Amino acid sequence: MGLVERFVTVRSFLRILGCTYFVAFVSFGTQAMGLIGSHGILPLGDYLRAAREGAGLGASVAAWWDVPSVFWLNSSDAAVRAVWILGTVCAAAAACGLWQRRALAACLVLWLSVCSAGQDFLSFQWDVLLLEAGFLALFADESLVRIWLFRWLLFRLMIFSGLVKLLSGDPVWHNLTAMTYHYETQPLPTPLAWYLHQLPLGLQKVSTGFVFLAELAAPLLFFAPRRWRHLGGWITIGFQVLILLTGNYTFFNFLTIALAMFLFIEPRREERGASEPRLAASDPRLAASEPRLAASEPRLVVPSEPRPSGSGGVGAVSIALAGFVGVVTGLLFLELFSVPVPGGNEVLRMVAPLRIVNSYGLFAVMTTTRPEIVVEGSNDGETWQAYEFRYKAGDTMRPPPVVAPYQPRLDWQMWFAALGDYRQNRWFVNFMIRLLEGEPSVLRLLQSNPFPAAPPKYVRGELYLYHFTHWGERAWWRREDRGIYFPKASLQ
Repeated sequence: MGLVERFVTVRSFLRILGCTYFVAFVSFGTQAMGLIGSHGILPLGDYLRAAREGAGLGASVAAWWDVPSVFWLNSSDAAVRAVWILGTVCAAAAACGLWQRRALAACLVLWLSVCSAGQDFLSFQWDVLLLEAGFLALFADESLVRIWLFRWLLFRLMIFSGLVKLLSGDPVWHNLTAMTYHYETQPLPTPLAWYLHQLPLGLQKVSTGFVFLAELAAPLLFFAPRRWRHLGGWITIGFQVLILLTGNYTFFNFLTIALAMFLFIEPRREERGASEPRLAASDPRLAASEPRLAASEPRLVVPSEPRPSGSGGVGAVSIALAGFVGVVTGLLFLELFSVPVPGGNEVLRMVAPLRIVNSYGLFAVMTTTRPEIVVEGSNDGETWQAYEFRYKAGDTMRPPPVVAPYQPRLDWQMWFAALGDYRQNRWFVNFMIRLLEGEPSVLRLLQSNPFPAAPPKYVRGELYLYHFTHWGERAWWRREDRGIYFPKASLQ
């Protein structure tokens, strides 16, 4: 057994998964009141009432299925705190190996509840990736089928991300210039991204080619013989390390690396027994090692032990699990290639709320500019002061942050909002209302409040295009004014 195989086990994966849940719950909990609290940007109670009304009169079961969450029992601020704190405790127990399966099952239910109720702020691909990995973890062991299910999840995650880039028709992916934009335009770059952005075009094209290698070629090795499979695993791990060094993608890269562990975990020996060398009964090595009994010596006959009665049930669960995942992912692949399947959309819509089998694909179309919203307040409508966010680009002298695996969810949503219009982002309008109200839970999501004594009378949103600076310039960013994003507004 090699050094990697000695430390990379299913047990160690489950501990890492517990750590990932821990980060996810704590990251959400520190922001929960400002995001979905009763006075937050998207109040949870209002959302659940709308979901119940949308399901129709007496359709409580439909509402529960559409929004599977324990918050239907209680959606108060105290319940929100209780859920994320309980999730944190269960995650810590799983990370420490205490009541591990039960703790992970509780984490799965609680994280699904949070994702279902989190609306725009918990709609990211790593949130559902954690749910899918957490679901498979309930059945994880070293049997062949279950190890292959994790490899299949990692395969889908990587291959989908590569395929959507090819199928999108985006010219910057096709001409290998995507990385000349990525470091600058990604949601939350790190300081290292600034330096890599300065690389010449030739190296940027090489790095874009490596993206396709990692997302399209390496996954094909996940089901190859051991040595090639390990090569695919190391390419995937190296790719994820490069991403986390240049961008703040929360726990996504850490979780993907953890999933890659299953490329190094071998199935149990008894499930590979057919390929193991066996000694024939007449083998001289066997004969020399066994004591011989005299012809007249009594022999003790021991009846063979029956197989454990539960082994058939375990196999049935594995087959059913593999069948379910196979059918849903098959439909997802066909949907990606726009191949119609009778009843396929209905099946996908039915299982979608559970988020346990998902489609993936990051940066299908590369953003080539970086618009940023600068939120400002004023008491007279003439003199404006900016609210500074904790992590997103704002002050041009402030370096990009290193914040992963924590996710500042408001800062992330501000990046998406800048790519569209405020009318498409109901949460942004609510955010501006909370600033006019001076809501403390929302203000705590920001780095600075230029109106500490009383909220401003007016707010607005200015749109700027941000660019990385070049060697020799003192600032990290330079920006161009592109006009009004959100017009001057007041509570009156």
